[in-house]
Amino acid sequence: MHNEIASKLNGQVSGSNAVANIATVGDSSVMVEAGKILEVCKALKAEGFNVLQAVTGTDYADRIELTYILADFTNNRELLLKTKLGRGDGSGNNKDTLPKIDSVVSVWNAANFQERETYDMIGVNFVGHPDLRRILTPDDWQGYPLRRDYVVQEKYLDMVVNPAHKINSADHMFGKKLKEEIGDPKKVSASWKSNDADESEDAKDGE
Repeated sequence: MHNEIASKLNGQVSGSNAVANIATVGDSSVMVEAGKILEVCKALKAEGFNVLQAVTGTDYADRIELTYILADFTNNRELLLKTKLGRGDGSGNNKDTLPKIDSVVSVWNAANFQERETYDMIGVNFVGHPDLRRILTPDDWQGYPLRRDYVVQEKYLDMVVNPAHKINSADHMFGKKLKEEIGDPKKVSASWKSNDADESEDAKDGE
């Protein structure tokens, strides 16, 4: 299915450069050029993918990758459509410094809140979105919490964001403790970051 869809997209949307990524483990997908995402989505909807199930973003070291999970319930098909963007500057609260991509709300209304969440958490500017505001954090929040380099602000409106007495340090040190108990660090994945410089490398495992 994926090779057929990629071939059709390349025939219908010039410059989409659609490539089928056939996975031996996990889910296969189709990767397209970010600048053609709106045209590609219109073509896929006409092809029968009339449901947008989710828009997700992943922050890699060198790029932001967006995934659109589409469904065609009539023909019992599901498609992961992916595209790549530069990371831009996600350190503040300025949409102009973020990577940009066309909104697909005009294709599927379901994209409305999902693009807002992706904007809020990963920092992607969906151009043409009818109401691109943060949805989980305040409008004046600094940074995008699911970015790899995100550092939570110390205070918000004079309120301490992460007071030490409310941080569950036991959870933060869970990975370290488990590695010590098992005795083989490669068997343990821990995603919590430690404030202890001696533990910082161990704490990056699994991110």
